[in-house]
Amino acid sequence: LAIWTLLPIYHLLLFAISPKDQAMGGQLWPDSPTLRNFEIVFRQEHHYLNNFWLQMWNSLFIAVLAGLLTLAVATGAAFAISRLKVKGGRLAMNLALFTYFIPAAFLAVPMYKTMGVYGLLNNQWSLILAMVTIATPYAIWVLKQASDKLPFELDEAAKIDGASPLQLFRLVYLPLMTPSLVAVGTYALLLAWNEYLYAFLLLSNDRQITLGVALGNFLAADDSPWELLMTTGLIYAIPPAAIYYTFKRYMVGGLTAGAVKS
Repeated sequence: LAIWTLLPIYHLLLFAISPKDQAMGGQLWPDSPTLRNFEIVFRQEHHYLNNFWLQMWNSLFIAVLAGLLTLAVATGAAFAISRLKVKGGRLAMNLALFTYFIPAAFLAVPMYKTMGVYGLLNNQWSLILAMVTIATPYAIWVLKQASDKLPFELDEAAKIDGASPLQLFRLVYLPLMTPSLVAVGTYALLLAWNEYLYAFLLLSNDRQITLGVALGNFLAADDSPWELLMTTGLIYAIPPAAIYYTFKRYMVGGLTAGAVKS
């Protein structure tokens, strides 16, 4: 299973280090491994790569903002539902989760129409808001389950000491929820980083699109430079992999918080 899983990654690396004339040779290892493909990508020496660094920045900008906004909305909602017990909070959370019964691909055209009505087409904020919309219901659910595990005696003690709801949120809730917050933020960031369909529909300008969408441009020509496509894809895969392994222990603990009652 591990070999089967790693085989595509191996072929990705194989293409990336192969000269152009050996890229499609079907060899297990190139006769003359080279890093020239990486140099071409980094120096933007191919017309498909004219905006490589800008598109990489676009991907990072959109992913980070989507993660932060998802955290802001989901954290506040989970706090209100779980700790403040606002009226109708559970119903709102369940209705939000109900949206997952509709595949995200089916919502792409309505989302496109909505962004057009508000004049946000070909604006990076359209993709950011779309990603926040998709990620938030699950984020609220995860944070709410984690919040339910926190002892309510802490809230009562803080209220006795005169803490307001905002002080309770800032001084008690946020520090205790850090692992879950990191997990949810990482989840939302990776979701936005890897999104293709919405990014393809909502953004069209080469200077606005993400690198993931730009990779599709390589397939537009009959003589696609596969070695450069795979090299760019390998580079594009490194940041999310690094982020995931950096916060892996938070991801495992944070996303399962509240799954089991002690």
